[in-house]
Amino acid sequence: MASDFSFDLVSEVDMNLVSESVHIALKEILNRFDFKDAKATIELLEKDKKLDLRAVDDYRVKAALDVLYTRMAKRGLPLKNFAKGEVIEALGQTARLEVTIQAGIPMDKAKQIVADIKAKKFKVNASIQADQVRVSSKSKDELQSVMAMIRAGDYGVSLQFKNFR
Repeated sequence: MASDFSFDLVSEVDMNLVSESVHIALKEILNRFDFKDAKATIELLEKDKKLDLRAVDDYRVKAALDVLYTRMAKRGLPLKNFAKGEVIEALGQTARLEVTIQAGIPMDKAKQIVADIKAKKFKVNASIQADQVRVSSKSKDELQSVMAMIRAGDYGVSLQFKNFR
């Protein structure tokens, strides 16, 4: 039996589900009467981890974003991990909105999580590893207490627990 137990704290977004949500939202937008002549489009830029929404005005861009968020929520995607920008009025009577997909825990949030764990004086070791946080201890009970503390806190991104050993 292992002497140390650990888990990884990660923030992941399933890009396949995002792609499905985009396609279904586009179908709905094409069939809805209030989007007639709106020229609304949603484009997924997987390499940049961004969504690009376009329409004729900012009202329709925000409505398209609402449709997209509804589809994502039905698929169980964490909406906390989607940071929307400002609506930009472009030339040719179009409006554009960029939504950034946050995958991985940002460094400032990871530092805050580690600081919160140390402030509660748990008998665990928390270390930041790239875009995740590894928490290890000799006691499973301590790890479960840390998990409960993290679930109760709000760190601005959706957090999942992986590799509990």
